Amino acid sequence: MGTKVKPYNKETSSKKEEVAEMFDNISKRYDFLNHFLSMGIDKIWRKKAVKILKKYNPKIILDIATGTGDFAISAMKTKPTKIVGLDLSEGMLEVGRKKMKKKGLDNTIEMIQGDSENLPFENDYFDGFTVGFGVRNFENLEKGLSEMLRVLKPGAPGIILEFSKPKKFPVKQSFNFYSKYIIPKVGKSISKDSAAYSYLPESVAAFPEGQDFISIMEKVGYKNIKAKTVSGGIATIYHGEK
Repeated sequence: MGTKVKPYNKETSSKKEEVAEMFDNISKRYDFLNHFLSMGIDKIWRKKAVKILKKYNPKIILDIATGTGDFAISAMKTKPTKIVGLDLSEGMLEVGRKKMKKKGLDNTIEMIQGDSENLPFENDYFDGFTVGFGVRNFENLEKGLSEMLRVLKPGAPGIILEFSKPKKFPVKQSFNFYSKYIIPKVGKSISKDSAAYSYLPESVAAFPEGQDFISIMEKVGYKNIKAKTVSGGIATIYHGEK
């Protein structure tokens, strides 16, 4: 995979530490920026992902890299008894907890700080997991995917929504321009953290998408893997079972 893409490229810190620091830095403006920069399309993608999850009728769901909890809120459509949202960034979780309280969801959705590569749960515990735009931030992708598989019940689904690189004109050219020039510029002016929004296109470019990612999922033990691109290939929904 070559060199690791990190937000701040400091010699003294790991990718994991820098990702946590970056999200702490931008947490206050994250929700606004996220919906603004994706023009709200991210909501449609999450809806499609939750539709797949709903078929399994999950009761206890894990939302990894939950951030401020948008995917966890979408997953409420499956009528679960409990959702655990886990994230490295305490700053993002704080914003998320306030959001859950406001929406009256804090009894169902619990937001905890934790590391996706070292999950604090027993084997075969969850009826399903979701990850929205989080796996490309993992320090060790295989370890993270293995851990998430470990805590799933046999036959339960893991659903991963991640950016991909559009291949066809004109989406490819528009997306490249947008992610290379618009996102860093707008992100910097609103969040005051220039590295965070330059890291986004860099991390998307470095991510092993499509068949490469499916092969990694297969290698660590996922079964019945499917991948569905959305919005002309800007993002992909990967779906595998234990």
